[in-house]
Amino acid sequence: MAEPARRIDRIDTTARFTTAEVDALNARFAGMPTRAMLAAVLAEGLAGRIAAVSSFGAESAVLLHLLASIDPAVPVLFLDTGKHFPETLAYRDELARQLALTQLITLTPDAAVLAARDENGLRWSYDPDGCCELRKVQPLAGALAGFDATFTGRKGFQSASRAGLTRFELDTTDSAGRLKVNPLADWSNDQIQAYFAATGLPPHPLVAQGYPSIGCSPCTSKVAPGEDPRSGRWKGWDKTECGIHVDGGADDLPPGYDPAF
Repeated sequence: MAEPARRIDRIDTTARFTTAEVDALNARFAGMPTRAMLAAVLAEGLAGRIAAVSSFGAESAVLLHLLASIDPAVPVLFLDTGKHFPETLAYRDELARQLALTQLITLTPDAAVLAARDENGLRWSYDPDGCCELRKVQPLAGALAGFDATFTGRKGFQSASRAGLTRFELDTTDSAGRLKVNPLADWSNDQIQAYFAATGLPPHPLVAQGYPSIGCSPCTSKVAPGEDPRSGRWKGWDKTECGIHVDGGADDLPPGYDPAF
C-alpha cells in the first residue's frame, strides 16, 4: 500500500511537494469518484493553500460547480488578458453569481509591461508566445506565489499533448515544487456533457457556434466536426499551450526569444 501523502500546514509558506508525494496522492485516489477526492483534498488540507485556475471556457463550469458544492470559498483565479471574447466575460459573471463563488480573483497584465512590450496590442499576431507570456504567464506566476497548489480543468481527451494526464502532478512551470491537481483528467467528453445535462449548468454561449475550446478571441478559431477540440487554438502556429501548463512556463519559448521585446 502506498504511503499516505503528508498533510500540508496551511500556514507553512514554504510547503511544496516532491515526486514521491505526488505518486502517493495518485495511488491513494486512484479510482475514487471525483467529488469524493476533491472533498478529501480540501477537508484534509492535502494540497495546502490551493486555488482553482479557470478560463471560464467551454467546460469550466463542471470543475467550478464541483468545487462550489464542497467549498464556494476556494479561490478562483481568472486571467483577464484584455483579449477575451465579451461572451467569456459575461459567462464568468453569470457562473460566479449562479455558483456563489465568494473568492473570484481577476488577474490582469501589468499596464507598464504592456505599454513597453505590446503598445499597439497586436503582439498576438506576430509573437503569440510573447503575448501569452505578458498577459497570462507573468500575472499568474505573481498570484501563485501565495499558493502551494492549483486546481485545473485540463482533461486528457482534449488533445494529444494532454493524453495520459494524471490527477496529481508537479507543476513544472517553476522550480517551487507546487502541486497541480487535475480532477477531470480522466473524464471523457460524454461525461462532461452528461454533467452539464444533469446539473442544468449553462453552457458557454460560444460552444454552440463551433468553439469547443475557448481562449483569447484573436487566437481562437472555430473547429470542424471530428477535429481535435483544441485545434482551433493558435491555428496556423506551432503552439498548443499558452505557457501556464507547460514545462518551464516562460522559459518554454522559441530559441532566441527575448522577453524584453
